[in-house]
Amino acid sequence: MLLMAVALFLPGFLLHTAPRFPGSLIGSLLGIIAALLFVLLLAFSLAKRIPWLKRRASLSAMLTFHVYAGAIGAVFGILHTGHTYQSPLGITLIVAMLVVVLSGFVGRHYLARIGNDIRAQRVELGTLRTRYDAIAGGIASMLKGGSIRTAAAGPLDVPVPTLVAGIADLEDSIGGREALKRTLSRWVVAHIVAALVLYPLLALHIWSGIYYGLRWLP
Repeated sequence: MLLMAVALFLPGFLLHTAPRFPGSLIGSLLGIIAALLFVLLLAFSLAKRIPWLKRRASLSAMLTFHVYAGAIGAVFGILHTGHTYQSPLGITLIVAMLVVVLSGFVGRHYLARIGNDIRAQRVELGTLRTRYDAIAGGIASMLKGGSIRTAAAGPLDVPVPTLVAGIADLEDSIGGREALKRTLSRWVVAHIVAALVLYPLLALHIWSGIYYGLRWLP
């Protein structure tokens, strides 16, 4: 839902601009909230890497917070921009933010869903192969016993071509999903690189806002 909100806000860059909004009181508050949420994202990274934090923190709960804070931060960050293209720094910051959020979504949800689908398809494939092996074994036994007529009649009640086609389709589907999973497994690289770009840009953006003055202050 939050990612859908981000996707719906993006076309606003083409339809609406408010150059003075980012420096206004409301615009600044939205930017501050977005910045705080993205700073809080570091808590999960620290908890994973610091032993005493890892023992005391619930990584599952922190991961959930990590995901939602990133998505909500992206929404506030896009609202903060006022849909302006005036600042190269701001545009680069938005792009890095979106890469962080979308790559995190791929790793947290989409890859997990693909893994579940592959496991379910492997179970189904195993069932079909077991059925096929049983049919093939029955045919071999009947042929060995010389009952050619029975061997010929028996398989007619079983949709062997459909069974074989189902096995082939599942094998192709599993292969395709595994290839996609291998490709998307590089999400963590994009996630880390984008984060390494994001935080220095965020610090520079905050500094420039303070340095050039906040218009809403008296």
